[in-house]
Amino acid sequence: MRQLKCDENSRKIASMPDSRSEELLARIQDVFRISESERLLTDPVKEAMTELLRTSAARLRAEGASVLVRNADSGDLQFLAATGEVADRIVGLEIPAGKGIAGFVLMSGQPLAVSEPDDESGFYAEVDKTTGFSTKLLLAVPLRFRDDVIGVLEYVNRSDEPLNEPFTPAEMDAAAVYAEAVAALVNAHIDADLMCDLSRRLIQDGTEAADIRAWLLSLRENSTHARALELAALVSELASKGDAEVELCRTLLESLIGYSTSTTGRLDLA
Repeated sequence: MRQLKCDENSRKIASMPDSRSEELLARIQDVFRISESERLLTDPVKEAMTELLRTSAARLRAEGASVLVRNADSGDLQFLAATGEVADRIVGLEIPAGKGIAGFVLMSGQPLAVSEPDDESGFYAEVDKTTGFSTKLLLAVPLRFRDDVIGVLEYVNRSDEPLNEPFTPAEMDAAAVYAEAVAALVNAHIDADLMCDLSRRLIQDGTEAADIRAWLLSLRENSTHARALELAALVSELASKGDAEVELCRTLLESLIGYSTSTTGRLDLA
């Protein structure tokens, strides 16, 4: 069936006028380049994140660790990286927005340690049911980047005896230190995803600059990423106007960068 679909698409491309066919093939090539760029950008970040999870889990005597981030489309929390017994089954799973201990930590910005989590503690048991894992101990801390809580770092169970020993306040403090490094990696991963998403939107048929700006405005609730992407879209739009405009933009940006690096103050545009 897949081969028939590919053959059908190939015939459609072949039957198009040469200019249209070349344009479509160019766009397909762009999509593949973006996908490859996304892999090159995000894979090393996820590998570093996973290694940091292993190191910190060993330090906290935890059986496993995981990172959850907010899904931009649904608002749910999604497992981005994990270590431990069910790591390969847990990555990609989601916890509905506001649900579970992770949801509480994300919304409140406060760490939480729970022993024998159950419905009364707000524990979301569907993840255990899906993976076959049994969560006995849970430590969750917020991932902060600048002024935003961008995810949650979790540690589960003990890797050695005594297996029922709760996570301690000292271990919660240690987890918060690791969370700073993990948050920087998560932010880099989110930025790479957003830049690739922006690139896809820029090469789509019928995508106008106003549509790009509207999408960027929808990201303003997360100010960490929106400003950089808005500038990227404006520069991309300007680049299509002509060589003179491009040179003017480059000159202005270089002047602003030079000013910001040569002074300790900030521009006063009021």
